[in-house]
Amino acid sequence: MKKQPPIFIIAEAGVNHNGDIRIAKKLIDGAKLAGASAVKFQSFNAKKLASASAPKAKYQTKTTNAGESQLKMLQKLELSPKNQKLLFDYCKKKKIMFLSSPFDEESIEFLHQLNLSIFKIPSGEITNLPYLEKIGSLKKKIILSTGMSTLKEIQNALKILIKAGTPKKNITLLHCTTEYPTPMAEVNLKAMLTLKKQFNIQIGYSDHTKGIEIPIAAAALGASVIEKHFTLDKNLEGPDHKASLEPTELLSMVKAIRNIEVALGNGIKKPSPSEIKNIQIARKSIVAKTKIKKGDLFTEKNLTTKRPGNGLSPMQWNRVIGQKAKKNFLEDEMIKL
Repeated sequence: MKKQPPIFIIAEAGVNHNGDIRIAKKLIDGAKLAGASAVKFQSFNAKKLASASAPKAKYQTKTTNAGESQLKMLQKLELSPKNQKLLFDYCKKKKIMFLSSPFDEESIEFLHQLNLSIFKIPSGEITNLPYLEKIGSLKKKIILSTGMSTLKEIQNALKILIKAGTPKKNITLLHCTTEYPTPMAEVNLKAMLTLKKQFNIQIGYSDHTKGIEIPIAAAALGASVIEKHFTLDKNLEGPDHKASLEPTELLSMVKAIRNIEVALGNGIKKPSPSEIKNIQIARKSIVAKTKIKKGDLFTEKNLTTKRPGNGLSPMQWNRVIGQKAKKNFLEDEMIKL
């Protein structure tokens, strides 16, 4: 069986830097320390992303100033191209992959100039045809989140990306529920398997629940990519902190996922190397239940099974019953034919 590559774990810093590059660098440090494969930010020009009249999501009004518009909130969370380049270089120094989700065509071009090998498309852009065509034409690896989507919308997005030039084998679909935090009853983790079956494609999971158990479950179900928001402090002001992990929690999640992928193994059922030494200890042999004289017939009354298992296997029981003893046997002595 072909060995699977390690699960690609994205530590989603997102906008949890609050527009401060010093916090952003600390988030990179935290992602590296936790053992994540990549740390991901967001690339956008607020005025190109949201109109002045665009409302905030309900969860955003609870975690930020309810009186400000979505545009005003986003303007405080922008990272300039200069600062993004600094973070890109800082990731190189720290030896962790830099990723960022672009939200407009200029940001796509900027990230392309940084020579990113993977483009992460956020759920909100899955119905944005010109955006999808632009990214598809770059022929890079693509991770596409599918929050809020129907199967038809996902199918349409895949067609656009593939027609634009990206091979299907380079695309991974992430099941996702776009609510922060996501209620457990709405995770619908089995939908990740539906994506794999429906589109015959690599699958993963982008998580917005509280805690770490759902990403771990996704790993057990076969996710090749897992994305999880993290922050330095859940109590900081900002839209996503409350639904994010703190650094110690991120570390626990990564460790658990790595344990799960090791534990999944190769699927071949046979005694493991550490089990072999226990076979004789745990299994049983056919032994004399009472003293047996030479010439006596073996019966259910004078035979039983006991540990250890280095004698005649109890699977031979029916063959032994009715045969004559060729020697005397003491109680508990292993039977030999």
